[in-house]
Amino acid sequence: MKYKIHRTSKAEEQLREIIFYIADDSGSVDIALNYLDKIETAIKKLEDFPNVGSLPKYSILRKQGFRVLIVERHLIFYKINELEKIVMIYAIVDGRREYKNLL
Repeated sequence: MKYKIHRTSKAEEQLREIIFYIADDSGSVDIALNYLDKIETAIKKLEDFPNVGSLPKYSILRKQGFRVLIVERHLIFYKINELEKIVMIYAIVDGRREYKNLL
């Protein structure tokens, strides 16, 4: 059975900011849209393989039940609700930043 993917409004906003930044920085909407496609493809795989992400390096995040999916330099933080078969995306952040307090 496939899992449903849900995103918080915070994760949606972070994704928009990432794509706008890439478009502005590269000067190319196509580059930004290609990167968006990479992220969306990775998230879509969670429908069939929700445990594909690894455990975060910070124990506080592990204890809260987060998993992390890596797409190039971005980290997608999510939790799995096994009872309802839902994957909830909480944050999409740049892995080069200190992200522990961004969730």
